[in-house]
Amino acid sequence: MRKIVEKESESIVIDMLQHEKKCMEQSYRHVAGIDEVGRGCLFGDVIAAAVILPEGLLIEGVDDSKKLNEKKREYLYDVIKENALAVGVGYADAATIDLINIKQASRLAMKRALESLSLVPDYLLVDAEKVDVDIPQLSIIKGDANSQSIAAASIIAKVTRDRLCQGTWEAMFPEYGIAVHKGYATKFHRQQIMELGPTKMHRRSFLKNLEVEQQTLF
Repeated sequence: MRKIVEKESESIVIDMLQHEKKCMEQSYRHVAGIDEVGRGCLFGDVIAAAVILPEGLLIEGVDDSKKLNEKKREYLYDVIKENALAVGVGYADAATIDLINIKQASRLAMKRALESLSLVPDYLLVDAEKVDVDIPQLSIIKGDANSQSIAAASIIAKVTRDRLCQGTWEAMFPEYGIAVHKGYATKFHRQQIMELGPTKMHRRSFLKNLEVEQQTLF
């Protein structure tokens, strides 16, 4: 699958299977793409996904989840789930993020996503990270825009987290507007934290950076 990206009045063609093809040329057959979402949120888990797609499969429209609207993500989520050889999702909650920091929590969520796969991959393509497992891997900067496997993982992770924000988490804490801002530091979200205080699912290590009275937070 190739896509055309406009950059400074120049059209750049990107082969979204370029990295997967190189893996296949080296006899790797079960290549997992891995990505996470929610790293910059004030609230909730960071969630990672791992996706193993069939060799040579092209799924039209798969791209960095941030570039897709909700309707397109939801559609592609179903297509990926139907066609993937294996899909795994991993979580790291707010308490874990506060304990070990967001970078290490993101890596932990990625590892848990791998561990939840029904098929063991023999190679990993990871979006700008390294996973603490004994499997050959390649860290790719902006991997979700350059690898179909990573982009597929970003879609699975994004839809999974958005559904939690709009469903379970919104029902638990309706006053905070989680369904709308998805846990990010919008003006409304910050105001609600200042007025109501943080919930058990807020990342307190992140809240220290907000202009909020210390006694309100802790």
